[in-house]
Amino acid sequence: MTTAFVALDFINDIVDPAGKIAGSAAEIAARGTLAKAHDALAAARERGWLTVLVRVGFAEGYAAAPKTSPIFGRAAQLGALKLGGWGTEFHPALGATPSDAVILKPRVSAFYASGLEALLRVNHVERLVVCGVSTAWAVQATVRDGHDRDYEMVVVEDACAAADAEEHAASLHLLSRIARMVRAEDLAGL
Repeated sequence: MTTAFVALDFINDIVDPAGKIAGSAAEIAARGTLAKAHDALAAARERGWLTVLVRVGFAEGYAAAPKTSPIFGRAAQLGALKLGGWGTEFHPALGATPSDAVILKPRVSAFYASGLEALLRVNHVERLVVCGVSTAWAVQATVRDGHDRDYEMVVVEDACAAADAEEHAASLHLLSRIARMVRAEDLAGL
């Protein structure tokens, strides 16, 4: 089975404590999420999977950011998620390399108005192994979208985080009905 590893929104504005919208940063640190995502990404490379790093971001002026969205309207007000700056760079602890495919998304789901679907189709991907932040938003939206596009979905639960442990656990509980839950150390067995 052809597999792609998809890491969502491990960018400085979201995961670094100094980020402009880092509401999950404390939970990411407490859970060791970045280290687990790094390990999962390394395992995916070792297995020869397509590795895809997804970032959310907007060009100067935020013309593509919906002003009525509480999430994206706030980003524009704070100057967050601005392409070309530190905030939309992948956090160094993730361990991104030039061999990773990079997808830019303008909304919560990695599939919405991005090149993800074309990348997966041209590579004949059947299974997506997903991790990221926030479990309650980007992970849930992308896993649900992937499921409805007939991909086999796997979530690396310890390489995900949300604003708090309760939100994370509730998200995983919901997703367990449409996706297999694994830990980063389990990827060698897939």
